[in-house]
Parts: sequence; structure tokens; C-alpha cells
Amino acid sequence: MSDLVFRPLAAGESALFTSLSDPGLVGRPLLGHTFATLDAGGEYRPEWAWVALRDGRVVARAAWWAKPGDTEPVALDWFDFADGEAEAAAELLRTAPLYAEYDLLLPPGWRDLPDVRAAFEARKAAVEAAGMRQLVERYRYQWTAADGPLPARTGRLEYRPEPDDAAFRAVMARIMTGTLDAHDRRMLDEQGLDAALDETIGVFDWFPSPKDWRRIAYTPDGQIAGLHVPARNPGGPCIGFIAVVPEHRGHGYAYDLLVECGRDLLAHGADRIAAATDQGNFPMAANFAKAGYPIVQERVNFVAASNRTC
Repeated sequence: MSDLVFRPLAAGESALFTSLSDPGLVGRPLLGHTFATLDAGGEYRPEWAWVALRDGRVVARAAWWAKPGDTEPVALDWFDFADGEAEAAAELLRTAPLYAEYDLLLPPGWRDLPDVRAAFEARKAAVEAAGMRQLVERYRYQWTAADGPLPARTGRLEYRPEPDDAAFRAVMARIMTGTLDAHDRRMLDEQGLDAALDETIGVFDWFPSPKDWRRIAYTPDGQIAGLHVPARNPGGPCIGFIAVVPEHRGHGYAYDLLVECGRDLLAHGADRIAAATDQGNFPMAANFAKAGYPIVQERVNFVAASNRTC
């Protein structure tokens, strides 16, 4: 086979990136997204969109994303390749001086769809060959008014803003004990509590929504029960975070927090609300179902198999 050329796009080369045929079975097309660079009115930086060329033809491609103002990519959004070019795709990821988690979108029930499952398995093998590993499978939810009204507030807890960053962080530290979230567990295991808190609170700070939307929840006798973070990510309103402190787990408070979070987002003008949870977090998945949030996609998250950061 002829030699490969790996390079980022130049300005005005969106059409080169999209010249690779894509049936749209997995990935960003499931969200209705199309690829375009900033100069073409899209959201991708040319220098973060790489292609593998064989005889001038694109045989693999990868594009990383971040919101305006970010200096490092936060997600590997696009990754695919032509038939028989899995090794070229893996080499593309090894060559590009960029790294971010790969969040592969899949339709609900994707394992029962042979073509989709094959597309997943091919990408999984390629990213693993490039030095990544599968971390967790997640559900993605999206509520709209067409799904019916959100549940009424339960009234069992009182919610207050917490303007003191140290006090908010202290509640987050309590929540980390026994967490079912795979990303939090990974950071706790590999780098410890402070790093896990820095990562999770860093995501909250990265959201373009105001910090004063965050709420601490209290029981009627004044004990902290947990917290919720209504938020807006670059795609729109979302359930940013829901968690209960260890001593109050088992009382159904996560449902109360989810309902409150959704109601707060409605008050902030939301007409649709996105959310996600690990598939292994059975209690939280049950709460989303109870609150009327339909599953619209599944996701598989891949992370660096080592401490690679670039």
C-alpha cells in the first residue's frame, strides 16, 4: 500500500474532511450535527481536525472540540475511517499532538443492530490500538415538553445557594464517598480526592451558566442532604450534577434533587433538558425514568489507558 500522510486541516478544507463517506450510524450525526471548521461557519478548529491521506484521499479522520476560549480540546468528537484502514486510523490518533476523551454516541439498543454494532466494534478496536480504553457506558436523556410535564416538586427538602466555594467543595468531598460515577472513581483511584474534586468542580466552572444556580439541599431539621447543579452546556440546558451525601442515601432524595433541578431549569427558560448517567448507576437511571426523561442515545466513553495527556 502507498505511504500515508497525516496532517491537520488548513483553513477552507472542511470539504476535505467530509469527503470520507459516513453512513451516520454512530457518533455526532446522531445529534443531527455536521462537520465544518470555524472559517466555514462551524465549530471545529482546523488545527484540531486531522486527516490520514493515502494518494491524496482521506482514509481516516479525527476532530477534537472545545468551546471558544478553551486552550485544550475537551472531547474527541469525530473519529472514523474507510474500510480496511483501522491501523491508519489508530496511527492518526497516535500522531496527532492532541488528546481528549472519546465519547462515542450510539442509538438506544445498539447491540441489537448488526451494522451499528460492527461500527462500534471497529472504532473500539482502533482507539484501543491507539492507547485508549473503555471506561463506562452511559445513557443520554433529553426531555422536551412533548414528553409531558416534569413532575411537581416533592417539598421534602429545602434548597439554598452556597456562595462560599470552600463550603461547596466540602459538600462535594462528602459526596465522593461511595460514588457510583465511573469518572469520579477513576480520579479517586488514580490521583486522589483533591484531583477528583478539581476535575468535577472544574466542569461546573466550565459551564457557561451562572455559579449561583447551584443549590445545596437540606432536610427539614437542617442537615445537608446533597446538592444539584442546574446548568447550561454549550448545547443547551442540562442536569449538570445530582448527588446525595452518604448518610442520607436510601431515602429517595436523588429523585427530589432531579425534580428540583429540572424545575429550576424551566424557571431559567429551558424548553428542553439534557442529562446523562452511567448505565451501572441503577438508582439514578431509575430516577430519570420515573421523572419522565426518555433515553435518546447511549454513549461509550474511552479514556487514556495510561497517563497520556497529549
